[in-house]
Amino acid sequence: MKVEIIVIGDELLIGQVIDTNSAWMAVELNKQGWDVTRVTTISDEAHDIEEAISSAFSRVDIVLMTGGLGPTSDDVTKPVLCRYFGGKMIFDQTVYEQNLRYFANRGLAMNESTRRQAEVPDVCTVISNPVGTAPIMWFEHQNKILVAMPGVPHEMRVAMKGDVLQRLREHVGDNDVVMHRTLMVFRNTESGLSERLTQFESTLPSSIKLAYLPMPGVVRLRLTARGNDSSIIQKILDEKAAILHEILGKDIFCDEDTTLAGALGQLLQQRGLTLATAESCTGGNIAHEITAVAGSSQYFKGAVVAYSNEVKHNVLGVSDELLLQHGAVSRPVVECMSEALLHVMGVDCAIATSGIAGPGGGTADKPVGTVWMAVRCGNKLAVECGHFAGSRSYIIERATQRSIMMLIDLLIEC
Repeated sequence: MKVEIIVIGDELLIGQVIDTNSAWMAVELNKQGWDVTRVTTISDEAHDIEEAISSAFSRVDIVLMTGGLGPTSDDVTKPVLCRYFGGKMIFDQTVYEQNLRYFANRGLAMNESTRRQAEVPDVCTVISNPVGTAPIMWFEHQNKILVAMPGVPHEMRVAMKGDVLQRLREHVGDNDVVMHRTLMVFRNTESGLSERLTQFESTLPSSIKLAYLPMPGVVRLRLTARGNDSSIIQKILDEKAAILHEILGKDIFCDEDTTLAGALGQLLQQRGLTLATAESCTGGNIAHEITAVAGSSQYFKGAVVAYSNEVKHNVLGVSDELLLQHGAVSRPVVECMSEALLHVMGVDCAIATSGIAGPGGGTADKPVGTVWMAVRCGNKLAVECGHFAGSRSYIIERATQRSIMMLIDLLIEC
């Protein structure tokens, strides 16, 4: 089944809000074996909404829409849908009573604007929204379906997982299954990896596709298979993944689709090792990435955000002489910071960073984007100086990911 997504909101078009809805929806739809063929982002304008619907229906039979269902004057989706599908607005008592309970449970009084949330087109099937006030609306005409959902991500996700996906499955009767297997590879460029896997790709049946998904320092290999028997598909994917392991060996450092921090966590758990970080220019971002992984408390002990020289000296024991001679952004300083962590935190592994994220602070010798990174595991040490170009946030992110990758590399080689 082919599906299109329409995302509505002026705030998306001016970059004030990032569209996370369509990405999440695409993942969930793909799990059902359905293909998202297009995502369209449009403004809160009646003409644009009508035009987007007509255009989508010229290509597919299922359209999922988010946004524009709030109680304020700039939310025009509901009346546009009513007009488009040839209905009239009616007051839905069930929606009204549900919204009354929603407000009462929060100790709030309903105003007139929110009361109007209970007005819905008489040509739609109303689906309850248990976590918000905007009803989900299912429109069906000439065997084409449009489902309008709130733009608030949490509300949309509850609706999709609660009723929408089940109703779509019942409607289309599509039993196809799509399954993926992702391997994370380093020490290879995308083009170089492609050359190494030319023979492998030539042996793949038409039901299996191999995709190359590059990110800085890493290429994710995604095997995708489609069929109607999940056990057979899983067996085939396992067999093909095993062949990739034979070809690429230790260049595969993780056997699932996760973040670099997630891959690092797996390695630490497998080896029974613990970790702490000492961060200057990254400001705790490495610790944030690591603790965003569920279960990280099993191996991550803590962090020192040593943003000033005083903290580097007083907490991590970096000598004033070392700081004066080499400067905070230097190899000797990050080496000292990482070594101190092993003792201060009582851990097996450490990551330390010190650099200049900008936009100011750079010099001729140490321009903005210069970041020294040190990683340790016991008596094993790796140090690197990165020169990252871009905005402050980009430099911090690149230094974060590179530092994590350095420790992954060190652990694999230990």
